[in-house]
Amino acid sequence: MEADYSIYTGKAKAFSVVDYVLFSLTLAASLGIGLFFAIKDRMNLESEEYLLGGRKMYAIPVALSLLVTFMSAMTLLGAPVEIYNYTTMYWWICASFVLAIILSGVVFIPFFFKLGVTSVFEYLEMRFNKAVRTLGVVMFLISTLVYLSLVLYAPSLALNVVTGINLWGLLASVGLIATVYTAVGGMKAVLWTDTLQAVIIAAGLFAVLIQGSIVMGGFQNAWDIAANRSRINFHEVSADPTTRHSVWTIVIGGGFLWLSKYGINQAQVQRALSCPSVRKAQIALFLNLIGLIFIVSMCCMIGIVMFAFYADCHHLQFNNLIFSADQLLPLYVMDILGHLQGLPGVFVSCIISGSLSSLSSGFNAISAVIPKDLIQPFCCSKMSDRTVTILCKIIVFTVGGLTIALAFVASQLGNVMQVREVVRGQFRPCLPIHPQFGL
Repeated sequence: MEADYSIYTGKAKAFSVVDYVLFSLTLAASLGIGLFFAIKDRMNLESEEYLLGGRKMYAIPVALSLLVTFMSAMTLLGAPVEIYNYTTMYWWICASFVLAIILSGVVFIPFFFKLGVTSVFEYLEMRFNKAVRTLGVVMFLISTLVYLSLVLYAPSLALNVVTGINLWGLLASVGLIATVYTAVGGMKAVLWTDTLQAVIIAAGLFAVLIQGSIVMGGFQNAWDIAANRSRINFHEVSADPTTRHSVWTIVIGGGFLWLSKYGINQAQVQRALSCPSVRKAQIALFLNLIGLIFIVSMCCMIGIVMFAFYADCHHLQFNNLIFSADQLLPLYVMDILGHLQGLPGVFVSCIISGSLSSLSSGFNAISAVIPKDLIQPFCCSKMSDRTVTILCKIIVFTVGGLTIALAFVASQLGNVMQVREVVRGQFRPCLPIHPQFGL
């Protein structure tokens, strides 16, 4: 008897009540952590406590927050599809992490600790002038707001198409919850919710990889299928700039890209500066490196198993279930986990956790730079610490609302995730290479 997969039925499985409950619990837990720290620190309105956790945070929550700040939902959805569509060359990105984090830990983080700053843009005025500092802040704000709106909208759209969760309900809920717990709880809430979300992300990816390997008769079998279809490739060293991925572009180019994330990006540096010493910040960075390699490797392995499962049935070519490559992983998850009530909910929690962590980190970073770089240097230089903290909270609420509005604008621009146009036509059944069916 054939399994009830979308490749046979032309239909995606729907969420169960248990899935909705587990997903709702994830959102509730994140909100609860923020409210806990809001109540716990309600009498402490020092700006350093709000923005940097008093510079006394533990290395492990900082490491996990660093991990998930830029390991967004788009990365979790996109990395497996990159392997599915192309080859395993993308896996070399782990080497770029090593390069970036070593340089960040040895050069950049000690430098910012020595300066004793809250905002990385303070250095631009020390080195150049106030105009350069202001220009840097404005560019950061524009790029971060656009990024956050896509982090909120794109995963919501992917999950809506495949699971049937209401798009605007999901988008508004995630945006509002991230805004509230970041605003009321500050850096401590962000770090501890990121810690929870990192665990959920790992659990979701692990569940997908294990069940996918079971369905395929073992990971080795999936690897062999991918190898036979030329998906396993680690030795592309071409210097041709038109080559999609090579060792040079991934390791060297990716290394500098991630160095900009970990070495000078406000969101990441602010987390490192929440540690009590350079040594603790360096430990957090290197623990984060282990987590990065683990998460990305899991995503790449899922991509291999997913390719083997759909080896003879590419949904973007054969049916109208999905309209973008970014929707492929949620469809795959519903195929292999849909019969196990609760596990699809864990996976959706995993993806949404990626969005929540990126949103809260971005909100927290913006709430630091606007008062420090745009308000106090030009006016209100004698603003009290209490007033700065209240202003930071107002900024988070404002930026959160603006992000949700920009996500709506993104929806009017078309499918922001679309990688290629769907080849539409009548659904025609196609068989995956599947050990239990003898194919």
